[in-house]
Amino acid sequence: WDIIFANFSPEESNVGGAKATNKPISFNPYHQAMRRKSFGLPIVSLVAIYGSMTAQAAGLIEWRQRSIYQVLTDRFARPSNVLGHAVPECNVEHGLFCGGSWSAIRENLDYIQGMNFDAIWISPVVKQMQQRTAVGDAYAGYWSQDLYQLEPHFGTEEDLKALVAELHSRKMLIMVDVVVNHMACSGECDYNTFNPFDNAVYYHDFCPMTDAVDAFTLQHCWLGDANVGLADLRTEDPWVRETFAEWISQLVSNYSIDGLRIDSAINVEPDFFPGFVDAAGIFATGEVMTGDERLACQWDESIGSILNYPVYYPPIRAFSSPQGDIASLVAKMNSVKESCVNTTSFATFSESHDVARFASLTSDCSLAENIIAFTIMADGIPVIFQGQEQRQNGSSKWTDNRAPLWEARFDTSAPLYKLIAVLNRSRKHVLTRNRDFSEHSSEVIYQDSHSFALRKGVPGDQVITILTNSGQDSGRNVIELTNHGYPPGSSVVELLTCTNLVVDDRGLLEVTLFAGKPGIIYSAGSLVGSGLCSGAEKRTEPRHQP
Repeated sequence: WDIIFANFSPEESNVGGAKATNKPISFNPYHQAMRRKSFGLPIVSLVAIYGSMTAQAAGLIEWRQRSIYQVLTDRFARPSNVLGHAVPECNVEHGLFCGGSWSAIRENLDYIQGMNFDAIWISPVVKQMQQRTAVGDAYAGYWSQDLYQLEPHFGTEEDLKALVAELHSRKMLIMVDVVVNHMACSGECDYNTFNPFDNAVYYHDFCPMTDAVDAFTLQHCWLGDANVGLADLRTEDPWVRETFAEWISQLVSNYSIDGLRIDSAINVEPDFFPGFVDAAGIFATGEVMTGDERLACQWDESIGSILNYPVYYPPIRAFSSPQGDIASLVAKMNSVKESCVNTTSFATFSESHDVARFASLTSDCSLAENIIAFTIMADGIPVIFQGQEQRQNGSSKWTDNRAPLWEARFDTSAPLYKLIAVLNRSRKHVLTRNRDFSEHSSEVIYQDSHSFALRKGVPGDQVITILTNSGQDSGRNVIELTNHGYPPGSSVVELLTCTNLVVDDRGLLEVTLFAGKPGIIYSAGSLVGSGLCSGAEKRTEPRHQP
């Protein structure tokens, strides 16, 4: 959801009331089905679609192995066949369409694959509200009006299918953002403009979203403002649920989609999602924007995965300054593991289109490296938002953090671009040796006021990730590890500097970090065939960057 419409603090939110029940309304599904469009294909039965997909469906086990690059379709790249003078300068401040498209994503997949990503997440694909509003256009994709047409600004049906085909030819997966909480209108809603939910009876009566985030307010009141109303759907109604199930099964089947990101899931009752996800037949993760893991994990249990907002806020605070609180981050990680069924299914992120760019919080490059290393190497499915690799700036204001990536010129020599490539390659190599790696919860084996170390993986093939908020102006930092799991005499390598290390006869492993950089430790004998720390790039001493 566009957070300009949220009137409460997600981190502090908590449900404190019972969800009101509403008697389902009787509808005529046959009448509605006759009116509904189906992306140019005949409407087929849910059972037939689901049965044909299951053999190819990408589930949680597959997605745990992946690393995701989030693409804001309108702001990633413009098609090569569009001349510069044919498209106006991107007006970020006013929130207008800027010309990004599915074909342009396809043309620039080498840039994404160069960081060793093997999945992308793109903006919603359905047709948006077309009129311009006082707060801009529907370029982000969250102001849906017609679920059965594609958004023309992003391209054609052939363009979307070509993008998916190219991704699959590269053995990459595609995740598509979807919205089930609301439909969008400018000013007073004309429900006839919506497809398929074209009558007021499909929506909750208007009530404004307030700071009182009890269950009724969260799941019945409208996001939005006087400029753009987000009409809140009666997702508790059986016919609405059936219609959504039919729609998502068609969308997934028609475009060979591998995964879903569900927008504003916290604003929909949890028991909506089992049927919806079953109809999709693929992995889904939900946006539950709250720092309260006891609340968030209700949706994890019903969807199967959530974006890890509970472990978004603490690392941002911990790594945005040398004064950050490492202890609170470690405590939150432990609390989430205790409260939730399996945190390795969560999508772990540190930037998105809804939150502040990390570069707006600090100019320290070493802190930026640490937050990215945490995102990729800690528990969960890593997600990097486009432009994070270029240190694009921007506050959490919805216009500030969505600058077009082409302004950074797709610089493959950028330090964070290179870092992400190494981290993703390291993670993928470990997974080729042991596919269970991603299902193992990490364990904190070292902690001080500025640093901590995580051990993840099976004994003998474990990875040690060392993170610090000491900053780029710090000097030499020696971390002494004992509970690392390597026998005395073991040879290991710090993968970001290619430094060879040996566990001494007491079982002590000393790791020296410089200038507040993170460290990744892995067995030297397990690097064969990885392409990591081989040839000219191999060094035996750590680089000292004053």
